[in-house]
Amino acid sequence: MADLSIQLRELDGASVIEPIGFINAHTVKQFESALEDQVKVGHYNILLNCARLNYISSAGLGAIMGQIETIRENGGDIMLSNLQTSVFTIFDTLGFTQLYRVFDQEESALRAFASPRRP
Repeated sequence: MADLSIQLRELDGASVIEPIGFINAHTVKQFESALEDQVKVGHYNILLNCARLNYISSAGLGAIMGQIETIRENGGDIMLSNLQTSVFTIFDTLGFTQLYRVFDQEESALRAFASPRRP
């Protein structure tokens, strides 16, 4: 079995990317490609549903950072949902919870895409 599989779906005007397994040095290219592919086709509202993500390395965080400027310049955003405690700790320790909105449930994040952004 592969270390990472990615499920992708469109829901309520957002691209939901669900990484399953581990994002590390061996699998980051696959994750990075999934993000890049969405941006290339003009999908700028991206939700990372991390319910089945067991681990993300700094390389995986770098893949997210590599797309955020283009996404936000085009009026979109990357949001995170359903983070397991260990994955949340990684995002929080490295300051990503200050840069990205984090939601307990996918549905809450999808509603946030539909709401106007507050300053």
